[in-house]
Amino acid sequence: MTRRISVIGAGAWGTALAQSFAGAGHKVLLWARDPERAAAMQGSRENAAYLPGIALHPGIAVTADLGAADGLRVLAVPAQHLRAILGQLAPRPGPLLITAKGIETATGRFMHEVAAEARPEAAPVLLSGPSFAAEVARGLPTALTLACADAETGAALARNLGHRTLRLYWSEDLRGVALGGALKNVLAIAAGIVTGRGLGENARAALVTRGLAEMTRLGAGLGARPETLMGLSGLGDLLLTACSATSRNTSLGIALGQGRLLAEILGERRSVTEGVWTAAAAARLATQAGVEAPVIAAVDAVLNRGAAIDTAVAGLLLRPAKRET
Repeated sequence: MTRRISVIGAGAWGTALAQSFAGAGHKVLLWARDPERAAAMQGSRENAAYLPGIALHPGIAVTADLGAADGLRVLAVPAQHLRAILGQLAPRPGPLLITAKGIETATGRFMHEVAAEARPEAAPVLLSGPSFAAEVARGLPTALTLACADAETGAALARNLGHRTLRLYWSEDLRGVALGGALKNVLAIAAGIVTGRGLGENARAALVTRGLAEMTRLGAGLGARPETLMGLSGLGDLLLTACSATSRNTSLGIALGQGRLLAEILGERRSVTEGVWTAAAAARLATQAGVEAPVIAAVDAVLNRGAAIDTAVAGLLLRPAKRET
């Protein structure tokens, strides 16, 4: 069934999703905040800033008019901007699909919780999993998880939005999908630091594995289903993000490990590196839940508390021996 879909956010991921949906036959409106950029994209049929060299599908129209967003609304904006954008949307019942992976710094809320507060008349839906935007935009095979509290709605959306190169699984575990997407960014920064510091592949594999253990422990403490965290939106996304320098979070960690300053790295970037903003909130959640999360705490210490990288690494290596769990 052809749908009218409005993708709100014309960064790399929003544009990639618009490409994917349009390629499956849906009519897509892509919203960009800056009117000049929206006009340039509409005229050139390319998102030169975020996905250069990939022609926009003919089924995509680009606009800077948020009031024109109709049909299924897909939010592809950074996590810390989600609440503000939701507040500008016209109230409308029905599914509201959110793709941001993070935790709101000011409140500690996950993205579906932010949506429930800002747009209580709508039903929040999360889309998450291992996905580099450029590959999705080029039509390479990708599998994601779509989470919705109502199983029937989630299944219907997954069937309608999925297609030959975008396979969607559905789940009712919003908390688990949100947690996996948020924490993998923080853990990817840690993996990048290990790589940038030249500590070797053994150390990175150990770091990612123990990071997954932290994700699982915190998930159990916050009511997530363990099978969700072992799925696409947990383990799958962690493997992709933490094991590739293409990842914004991993590449930032690599640069930190090589001795560069955080402010300098961020100043060079156009895209948002979500793990930077999520680390402190994730560390607070772990403390509040009484869950031991040393890798997350170490990333928070490096990013936000002035800890030296070598001190943070030494602290992890010198932790007391324990039974593997």
